[in-house]
Amino acid sequence: MLPREEDLAVLDALFTQSPIGVAVFDTGLRVIRANPALEAIHGVPNARLLGHRLGEVLPDLDTLAIERRLTRVLETGVSIAGSEHHGYTPADPGTEHVWVASSYALTSPDGRTMGVTDMIIDITDRYRAQERLALLDEAATRIGTTLDVTRTAAELADVLVPYVADLASIDLLDGVTAGEEPLPPGTEGVTLRLAARTASDPALTARLRRIGDVQDFPAGTPHARSLADGRPALVPVVDPDADWVRGSPDPRAQALLAHETHSLMVVPLRARDTILGLAHLYRTAARPNAFEHDDLILVQDLVARAAVCVDNARRYTGERSTAVTLQQSMLPHNVATQSAADVAYCYRPALTHTGVGGCWFDVIPLSGARVALAIGDIPGTGVEAAACTGQICSAIRTLAQMDLAPEEVLARLDDMVPRLVERARTSGSAPIMDGLVGATCLYAIYDPISRRCVMASAGHAPPAVAEPARQVRFPRIPSNQPLGLGDAVFEPLEIELPEGSTLLFHTRNLLQDGADDRPLQQHLCAIIRQDGLPPDELCRSLADVAGAHLSPHDDLALLLARTRSLPSAQVATWDVPPDPGVVADTRSLASRQLQRWGLEELAFTTELIVSELVTNAVRYGGPPIRLRLIRDRMLICEVSDGSSTSPHIRRAATTDEGGRGLFLVAQCSHHWGTRYHSSGKTIWAEQDLTGPEAAAGA
Repeated sequence: MLPREEDLAVLDALFTQSPIGVAVFDTGLRVIRANPALEAIHGVPNARLLGHRLGEVLPDLDTLAIERRLTRVLETGVSIAGSEHHGYTPADPGTEHVWVASSYALTSPDGRTMGVTDMIIDITDRYRAQERLALLDEAATRIGTTLDVTRTAAELADVLVPYVADLASIDLLDGVTAGEEPLPPGTEGVTLRLAARTASDPALTARLRRIGDVQDFPAGTPHARSLADGRPALVPVVDPDADWVRGSPDPRAQALLAHETHSLMVVPLRARDTILGLAHLYRTAARPNAFEHDDLILVQDLVARAAVCVDNARRYTGERSTAVTLQQSMLPHNVATQSAADVAYCYRPALTHTGVGGCWFDVIPLSGARVALAIGDIPGTGVEAAACTGQICSAIRTLAQMDLAPEEVLARLDDMVPRLVERARTSGSAPIMDGLVGATCLYAIYDPISRRCVMASAGHAPPAVAEPARQVRFPRIPSNQPLGLGDAVFEPLEIELPEGSTLLFHTRNLLQDGADDRPLQQHLCAIIRQDGLPPDELCRSLADVAGAHLSPHDDLALLLARTRSLPSAQVATWDVPPDPGVVADTRSLASRQLQRWGLEELAFTTELIVSELVTNAVRYGGPPIRLRLIRDRMLICEVSDGSSTSPHIRRAATTDEGGRGLFLVAQCSHHWGTRYHSSGKTIWAEQDLTGPEAAAGA
């Protein structure tokens, strides 16, 4: 065989047997030769191609772009490699294919351009695989950006449309969005709610369900089967005459038919062996090719990733809800009735995934018409912080009932913290109590009779004080360490407050002395000085302004108190000589005072209480002895003496001549107790006011 004949034989073999499609065009872009591989790619016999331009035979191809490329090669003589084209051919009319074409000019020995050759490779499978990998990478960054259940469902729908489907709906089982454990499918009462939907054409959703609507899929539908058995359902071609389509009374099914929905896919959202909901996808006339098995595999992968994110968000929502409920159960919901101050409060939990913080506050009525105001902050977030809040709040209320001074309350709290931490560690339980170390607390007691407020701080910012018609000031409370850090002494501060003064206790260091240049502080101080606003409205305004400036990671607690003073006409005080003979005189003084107050109905029990308390003070106490009656919401009888000896109530035997005094006091009073101070102690007893006049006066 001659060399030229051999070359022609090789070229002819490559042309006819090559798996790569080859087409030869003349200078008029008419096909003059095509190999069998090209016929297999296009699905058009080569005989129909010869002598024609591509657009005349294959109208579904982007022939304008192809011919522009071929013309450029003819004009420049420069080859073009790797040009990508998309389109449909008779070989597979329902599927969009992707080809890579390389073109080079055919030249004669004398350099004339005789035509152009196109070499075509079908890369549809490779292209789809690359697209799927790219979509999975994109989904990893777009799905699960927050710990919000409905937002995560919406992110999944946005990824599915328009790449995979024309319409995607995400239904979640009832309770998932609230953080609850979903009931198994098939359980009576289990419902699905539409959590998210995305459509390539807004007209598709015109007659469909709205977000939040309940969806009941009738038995026999692919949706119901998938929900029941937990397996995906693929319906490549929806039969419009099928019973579950045509026979459905749901107008929404008919709406999908009106949009020529022809292909359906249903994939359950499953995480940790728990079904959370369904993702159902549709293709309409806008996308003629039906769902394939490869599409199902891709969607299963996407939905599986999203389901884990949804379940994480559900678990977080449940934990956060538990923490919020636990913490708010520790906070006062209804402030106990008291006359010392008008009180308002506000607590706003954090908004982000950090969860609930450790802010807390309390309002505790005390003996002698006084009130205790407490606020603090626990380091950390979540259920651990809420548990620590419960420990602190319980301890504060217990210590408050002992009528201890603010500095003594903090000293006992500081001593309690390391004990609780050590007990938790030695018991082998989770180190939840470690969050108590470094907790801050501000404790104050206001007396409406003396109009004096005593406060002490364990690392907490002082309150803002706004006296009527004066600027906001910040009391200089002695600096002390937070709880659990070994500060042995907590020094108190005592101030006198005119009636109508406003105290704002706060967390997050909203207000600080010497920071008047901060716009937020100026705004808050201007609000506090508005004496005409009711405390509730004033507190809400402060919370709105402060909340807008805080980080979403921070919670906020505000406690606002507007002081009152008890008129002198409602208080009677007598100095009592340390002589047993004056007991009868004190009974008479108390009786006359009750007559002036219109409380004659309480005369007998009050005389008995006064007699027993004064007798005990004379016998077992020491001077100075003082009797005080206070007419507030209760009738309060107080006897003070210079001794710190603690009285004890007991049951006297029938043969005992004494020992029944405090027992009688307890029987005749609503509450009674003892509080200690620097000059001794005070025993007090409270009686309910009875009678219409007494109630009206109160």
